[in-house]
Amino acid sequence: MDDPSIDLARLTFGRDDAESDIASGLLRQGFLPTAAYEAALHGRKSLVIGRKGAGKSAICRLLDGGPDGGVVTSLITPDDATGEELRRFELQGLNPETAKSLVWRYVFAVQISRHLVGHARQRHRRRLRRPPANVRRLRRFLRRHHESGDQKLYDRVLSGMGRLRASSIGVGALGVNGSVEVQASEGARAARQLDVLEEVIGRAIAELACPAGHPTLLLAVDQVEQIWSNDPASDAMVVGLLLASKHVRSLFGGAVRCTLFLRSDIYDSLQFTESDKFRGEEERIDWTPELLGEVLLRRASASLGRPVPAEELWGRVLPEAVDGEPILDYLTSRTLLRPRDVIQFVTLCRDTAVRHGHRTIWTMDVRAAARDFSRWKLQDLGNEYLVSYPFLTRLYALFQNTGYLVTRKALRARFADVRDSLVEQFPEYAHVLDADTVIDILFGLGFLGVRRGGDTVYGGTRREVLEPHENEFHVHPCFRAGLNAQAPVNLGHFVPPQRTRSVTGNVGYQLGVIGNVVGARPSREIALVGEVRRAYQRVRAALGAAELPESARREISERLSVIEYAAGPSSVGEAIGTANEVADFFEQIARTLGGNGLADSATGAALVHTLRDEATRVRRAVARSSDT
Repeated sequence: MDDPSIDLARLTFGRDDAESDIASGLLRQGFLPTAAYEAALHGRKSLVIGRKGAGKSAICRLLDGGPDGGVVTSLITPDDATGEELRRFELQGLNPETAKSLVWRYVFAVQISRHLVGHARQRHRRRLRRPPANVRRLRRFLRRHHESGDQKLYDRVLSGMGRLRASSIGVGALGVNGSVEVQASEGARAARQLDVLEEVIGRAIAELACPAGHPTLLLAVDQVEQIWSNDPASDAMVVGLLLASKHVRSLFGGAVRCTLFLRSDIYDSLQFTESDKFRGEEERIDWTPELLGEVLLRRASASLGRPVPAEELWGRVLPEAVDGEPILDYLTSRTLLRPRDVIQFVTLCRDTAVRHGHRTIWTMDVRAAARDFSRWKLQDLGNEYLVSYPFLTRLYALFQNTGYLVTRKALRARFADVRDSLVEQFPEYAHVLDADTVIDILFGLGFLGVRRGGDTVYGGTRREVLEPHENEFHVHPCFRAGLNAQAPVNLGHFVPPQRTRSVTGNVGYQLGVIGNVVGARPSREIALVGEVRRAYQRVRAALGAAELPESARREISERLSVIEYAAGPSSVGEAIGTANEVADFFEQIARTLGGNGLADSATGAALVHTLRDEATRVRRAVARSSDT
């Protein structure tokens, strides 16, 4: 099973974050250029949107220089302190979104000014005897306001807010006539001074007249989630960023681009009047199993320093299949289709194999890793949406130790048992703590999928919407192992009593005299076994007629089939034990179907009725056998 030619200790697929991988060189060597990367690199899109772990930061960090050096990137990553200052910022006469957009415009203007001053010195010195007049004005502006160095974003935001409030951006330092009405509002005065600074930047770009070979400046804003708190002030801050980026793109043409990397849950939650003007700028990051497989192949090749063909990774390093499922399908189906997920999962498989002393990854290693990975992802999902849904992890109890298939009716019943305690703990979220809204939330996060036709459709990146009439939901395979919900319905197991001797061919009869005729009746154990078999056959017939989800029908059928083999010839004691176990199992199935909301149809209710009737009939047969 082990292949000595594979050095598992050297094989790595990367770290959990792009920052670490860019430092080690693995990100650049093993990067897969995607449609989102190409759209951002060439300026076709300015909004790259995706879930946490979808690869936004990886794209952002690889844009610097690009494949041909055509882009120079100025990376802007806010932090908590920056967010606190921006949330509080207001200007008299402006709405919150516009006021915050001025701060972002100031930050962008300083970054562009620094780039132009440095670019003129590095790339235009031979052509120009001295920098153009407007480049000199920008240099003077930066020096006067101490913006020439590499200040932290927090310091730049803080100084910008102070100057905007005081209308002291420094028109005088720019040497430009920029009159501002004394009676104008605070916001109007700040906006006018900022306009003057941007006019000088525009003229400096025109004076430099960079040829086609000079790089374009890309302002890249990443990790906005660090400053977002799911409140109106945070929303205004992000909307202000969107407005400022659009303003920069329209003002400076192809000389300056601005690309934002936003988490999809943040962007999709924003409500503002100009949202329709950004639709054409959106580039959503979507992954397929095939693309994720290519990511793993590239990273494996980069780590080993040689090409790793698909048949080596998916047949020698990893097993070709697990439980009859091709290995790539097995891995990706148990993730939310994000690079970070598959990298973590395969790395965990490798670590498990090394811990077990294996030189390749065995099937048992993958199964063990899948259980641990599922628990990780339950924790990670709660952390990912801690700001928006702090009650999320409390909802996991609704699905633990049950089947992964659940109906709307069953979820309503389960949620009713915990709603009061949730409202008590999270009173500010009482308006969303009802069963149907919770189902919508869980679907939107990708935790639940809905059965449509012959497929199960999961939410998350697909931005699907649930219909009120949709009733059958499945827990995502990513979370089933962690919840102990790996079967469609949690029926328990029918375990017949252990037989102590072989009874093959042991058919017994009781003899008696009826008048002058000698009669023969089957023995008690034979009669009881026959009753169990007839009960089993009636239940099977009812199951075949019931309107159930196919996965539930298949699961029940497989569990019931054990009864057919167990109900064979045996001693009286064994037959009684088996019959009692069968009756208990019928009742357990009936309770599960009722509790999961699977008995709502007439045929489903008939199945439950049959199960309970047959359980009663078997128990009566047991009583007769015991009394004989």
